[in-house]
Amino acid sequence: MSTEVEVGTKVNVRVPASSANLGPGYDTLGIALSLYDTVEVEVTNSGLEVEVFGEGADEVPLDDSHLVVKAIRSGLQAADMTAPGLRVVCHNSIPHSRGLGSSASAAVAGVAAGNALAGSPLSNDQLVQLSSAFEGHPDNAAASVLGQAVVSWTTVPVDGRSLPEYKAAQIQVHPDIRATALVPDFHASTQAVRRVLPSHVTHTDATFNVSRTAVQVAALQNYPELLWEGTRDRLHQPYRSDVLPVTAEWVNRLRNRGYPAYLSGAGPTAMVLHTEPIEDAVLDEAREAGLRVLELEVAGPVETKVTRA
Repeated sequence: MSTEVEVGTKVNVRVPASSANLGPGYDTLGIALSLYDTVEVEVTNSGLEVEVFGEGADEVPLDDSHLVVKAIRSGLQAADMTAPGLRVVCHNSIPHSRGLGSSASAAVAGVAAGNALAGSPLSNDQLVQLSSAFEGHPDNAAASVLGQAVVSWTTVPVDGRSLPEYKAAQIQVHPDIRATALVPDFHASTQAVRRVLPSHVTHTDATFNVSRTAVQVAALQNYPELLWEGTRDRLHQPYRSDVLPVTAEWVNRLRNRGYPAYLSGAGPTAMVLHTEPIEDAVLDEAREAGLRVLELEVAGPVETKVTRA
């Protein structure tokens, strides 16, 4: 029988954004970034109250269908706990539908909040599993749970009935690596951008991406001078360039100048992982073209702070 969380218990969650793929690591590599959403949750006597400020405030539902609310309940259920009522306040800084892991961050924030309200019985592996289930792949969610960078994978059970298992291992990122995001003012639908991908690729392109994914893992940890080579990709970015022409233009422009740029997640953000500053003239060009420039650091894991009634 489930136990109720005491009314008046509060939790504050701070969850980082993330960038997925990092070039060649399609649905596999992710990195946490120093752009944060915060979520405040209070257990109340009954009902549900949701407030949202910042990014997406006028676009998301304010009822039980809100992703953070669903994820809170998922975390509580996994911990065998319930809450009689909830007040949820979201302060969003992560742009929505821009390839910066906003939905994964929302799922992580909710699951982490539910776990914290229950006394934090769930492991990081369980947090990755629960939050990734909302996404259907673990690269963004795992990065926001664990911090730093991650290698992630999905195990599909052969019985056809069990749920997929989402797994991840953290990579400690070289301390000199930072990130710069060029964020367009339009959204990209992950599902729409996925539809342009072919069902088959050549053995040559597959081999290319396997090798560059390995290079990227080495670059992230110990050899940042290999980031340009480690962000090369033939598996998904070439196919997405037709539907994301602005992003493709900026990725190519940056790469031609020697910067390790890539399409962040499903886009439309162009991301650069680098150790040396990007020239001011380049960033000014981006701003003049209407892109938002975010200069970021590699972030740590999701953080929770609980106040008991």
